[in-house]
Amino acid sequence: MSEGAMQAIGRRLAADEVILLDGATGTELERRGAPMHDEVWCGAATLSHGALLRDIHEDYIRAGASVVIANTYGSNRIMLEPAGLGSEFESINRRAVEIALEARDRAAGGDAIAVAGSMSHMVPMRHDPARAPSPARANECFTEMAQTLADAGVDLIILEMMSNPELARPAVAAALATGLPVWIGYSARRGGRGEPVPFLRPDLDFADMVRAVHSDEVRIHGVMHTNVDLTGPAIDVLRGLFGGPILVYPDSGFFAMPNWQFVNIVSPQELARAARGWIEEHGARLVGGCCGLGVEHIEALAEMIAARRP
Repeated sequence: MSEGAMQAIGRRLAADEVILLDGATGTELERRGAPMHDEVWCGAATLSHGALLRDIHEDYIRAGASVVIANTYGSNRIMLEPAGLGSEFESINRRAVEIALEARDRAAGGDAIAVAGSMSHMVPMRHDPARAPSPARANECFTEMAQTLADAGVDLIILEMMSNPELARPAVAAALATGLPVWIGYSARRGGRGEPVPFLRPDLDFADMVRAVHSDEVRIHGVMHTNVDLTGPAIDVLRGLFGGPILVYPDSGFFAMPNWQFVNIVSPQELARAARGWIEEHGARLVGGCCGLGVEHIEALAEMIAARRP
């Protein structure tokens, strides 16, 4: 764990600076040739394509990212066990963190960059979400995963794509129990009236979902895995409920099966224009990119952020 990196981020946020995060990992792995697993998506690539994964982290650091997220989004037991990969849970997650730390050492010389461990409440990609685990089973899995990430040396835990309160609450509790800083990213899709609704629970109101998951112990809340054009309205809902730093980590486009190819992606310039609006009009202070948004997009964000400085 790098106390220096997290302290530096805290100082920069206190000074009202904008923090740049990395971009997509899974879709970047796919774009560069790593095969995607039918059920755990990019999780298995950590062991099969570790050098490629390290290159991606390094590229984001060199593009200007102050935070890189380890490739653990698709590596919880909830996803791994139905895919027959449960026995590799610890090796996949520990190796993902090791690779991110190696990339930091190679590209930034150590403590300048924070390495985050990702936790999601996703279920196997080709399984019915209705087969999600019970809250008790989810709590057991999240507790194990959060401690595994902490023991492996992450600086913080990012809870990604939180949108189902029944599963998000035990994930938040497990992450906070490690004593590490915890950031939450909520995920939205467009509802019938064009409004943001929870990605996995479109039957719920987005604000009600945030209220159900929110914890005062979490310093940073944000909008993640949400299409670029819906991100602004989702931030507005979140800003009405939370007064601290807002994180924005949108996605773009959609998967084209059967090979998990991501298509219909906004350009780096379009993302930078949208992000400037999130920063200046919506108060976002941590900005990066998710599915479909790669190194070129992070470079464009870095240029935009630098151009804003006096």
